[in-house]
Amino acid sequence: MCAPEGLEAAESGSDTLRLDKWLWFARFFKSRARAAALCEAGLLRRNHVVVRKAHQPVRPGDVLTFPQGAQIRVVRVLALAGRRGPAGAARLLYDDLAPPPAAAPPSEPAAPAVRAPGSGRPTKRERRAIDRLVEDS
Repeated sequence: MCAPEGLEAAESGSDTLRLDKWLWFARFFKSRARAAALCEAGLLRRNHVVVRKAHQPVRPGDVLTFPQGAQIRVVRVLALAGRRGPAGAARLLYDDLAPPPAAAPPSEPAAPAVRAPGSGRPTKRERRAIDRLVEDS
């Protein structure tokens, strides 16, 4: 399969690429080492089969399933690249198959903290409670 416009073909001219390289080229991970670590931990599936080696070949049409942050990514490989390009070009390498995340139900806004006027500075305990309120919002 030809590479999308603006991307070079893979260096070797073959129709496969190492899994860790492809994940890095497609900008799912900041380094190849992180992509390889995910593979070796057994957290990645290629066409429903658990992958434990980063050197597994990836071909256009393969479906990859792996965790990224708090979500599970499911992507179909559309093309291979010869280098790590800009994010816009990397987006052309895959098709995201995961459904969009469900919108969180609107939550009630937190009630403002009430302090009696003139009561001074908040205590350490009160400051921690305020910090927890701010983090949860």
